[in-house]
Amino acid sequence: MPTRRIGDVEVSAIGLGAMPMSIEGRPDEERSIATIHAALDAGVTLIDTADAYHRDAGEVGHNESLIAEALASHERGKDVLVATKGGHLRPGDGSWTLDGSPRHLKEACEASLSRLGAEAIGLYQFHRPDPRVPYEESVGAVRDLLDEGKILQAGISNANPDQIRLANEILGGRLVSVQNQFSPAFRSSEPELRLCDELGIAFLPWSPLGGISRAGELGSAHAPFARIAEKHGVSPQQVCLAWMLAKSPVVVPIPGSSRPETIRDSLAAADLVLAADELAELDAV
Repeated sequence: MPTRRIGDVEVSAIGLGAMPMSIEGRPDEERSIATIHAALDAGVTLIDTADAYHRDAGEVGHNESLIAEALASHERGKDVLVATKGGHLRPGDGSWTLDGSPRHLKEACEASLSRLGAEAIGLYQFHRPDPRVPYEESVGAVRDLLDEGKILQAGISNANPDQIRLANEILGGRLVSVQNQFSPAFRSSEPELRLCDELGIAFLPWSPLGGISRAGELGSAHAPFARIAEKHGVSPQQVCLAWMLAKSPVVVPIPGSSRPETIRDSLAAADLVLAADELAELDAV
């Protein structure tokens, strides 16, 4: 598995987004554990989670606990950078709410530490800006956690360019990652990707395969992904991830998965090289 860097940590070029294993429509625990183990067997050393990745009100941190169990039962579990997040909440009715207050973020971090069974969280990310709380206060809480050694690296998610610059300033130049939605169907984070490339900050696209499931449909706007995939004898998902990896060495996609076979397919994209004309065609979609 080729590698890239998040701060001072070398990670697999493609990580695993674990959210589908804990929210609505999730599989049973046995299949989820098998999916995580399949990812580790294939060389994954980055798993993304969050305390808000759960379904019911009484199971906050379901995904973190699941990951902790899977890592503890695999020989390569200790080699994984677990990236979790705080600042989102799920009341249990299917909705998502926000709490970016410093008090909540610090309490959430402590709870995540306990669930993950870690002395320090490898990468802690402020999940989403809370309009009721000044952004500098939320990121300031993450800075405090970093200074206290509760977290080893700091990131932000769902941020715009101004927030990226502000967060990096508040963190004293120690911002290592930005996690934003980016996919064939959602490209509005191109400016954030370019800024991360300029600053040398890892860019983690969430939901990177958005729109790809329809690539093979007649008249689909994303048909070039399917056509190029057929040419290479691979899946459109692999073409999508290879296209992202080619955009910048700071890009580390985290495709979500809940089946061993789908994460294995996604990870094969790390070895897929697309021609310049193919990349240009996909950029223009």
